[in-house]
Amino acid sequence: MTPPDRAGRTNRAGRVGRTNRTDWATRSHRTGRVSAPPPDPAPGPGHHATTTRTGAALVLGCYVLWGFFPLYFRLLSAAGSLEVIGNRVVWTLATCLVLTAVRHRWRVLWSVASTPGLLGTLAVSGALVSLNWLVYVYGVTTGRTADAALGYFINPLATVALAALVLGERLRRAQVVAVGLAAAGVVVLVVLQGSLPWISLALALSFSLYGLVKKQVGTRVDALTGVAVETAAMSPLALAYLGWLAAHESLVVQASPLPLPLVVLLVAAGPVTALPLLLFAAGTRQVPLSLVGLSQYLTPITQFLLAWAVFREDISPARWAAMALVWAAVAVLVTDTVRQVARRPRPHLTNP
Repeated sequence: MTPPDRAGRTNRAGRVGRTNRTDWATRSHRTGRVSAPPPDPAPGPGHHATTTRTGAALVLGCYVLWGFFPLYFRLLSAAGSLEVIGNRVVWTLATCLVLTAVRHRWRVLWSVASTPGLLGTLAVSGALVSLNWLVYVYGVTTGRTADAALGYFINPLATVALAALVLGERLRRAQVVAVGLAAAGVVVLVVLQGSLPWISLALALSFSLYGLVKKQVGTRVDALTGVAVETAAMSPLALAYLGWLAAHESLVVQASPLPLPLVVLLVAAGPVTALPLLLFAAGTRQVPLSLVGLSQYLTPITQFLLAWAVFREDISPARWAAMALVWAAVAVLVTDTVRQVARRPRPHLTNP
């Protein structure tokens, strides 16, 4: 049984937490400025361990789902990449709006959408992520899943390079080596294969730039609201393209007989897109950023295994050589990350 004084403190902490969050919601609504809500009172160590395990499961689940996305998008090949992305934007927006209604977050959504700086930044990030989606779906549906996987292996390295070039961050020696190995892999592919791996580079650069733009938003916008605004910004283009297809009687839903399974799969693009994003948003709040960084490689590993073992894509010796160099770069980067985490002082937990 909890002692009276401790129970009193717990109850008072709960009231304080609820009061702070109520004040935050009211203040955000009145001022139109969105900021992160105040944290709840700190829990004990046992609760922290459980929360960390739950967060790790959510993050891993997110990356595993992203890794198996090629299985889903291959089923949409008959629709064409642009029609798939048009539907993905529209139905993702619809899914986000439904979730916003369920979670009673209209005020937060309106506060973000009515703030010009946030709206402009999210419109740019929406354009970048839509481009990333388009290139990815094109690669998967045209039998180039291995190129897509290579792009997501390169992505963390491209992010490190952008941090140095755009943000002026100083790179550690291991990071310089990793970026150099990745660049060597691209050069080898160009020389031996005679073509630029544009799908891989487009995916890596678009998602790295997306991360850079989202960094400007920081914690002021939660994942659900951010995706809702991004897809809302892109929905006029998506609807215009779908309308153009409809005018030329080229939409999937205009086919005869109606391909009902394909139509259902296109509508499902909304929940399929939103689910891993929500898992990611919930999980990253509960685990160290280092775990998130290391877990991200589950996605390209799964994609590459699907391309090689399930889709039986032709992987030339040139691509194997490039992959080997990129994997070496990833190994250097991961090792450096682990070392940096190990050197950090661990906080000492005391009993409450």
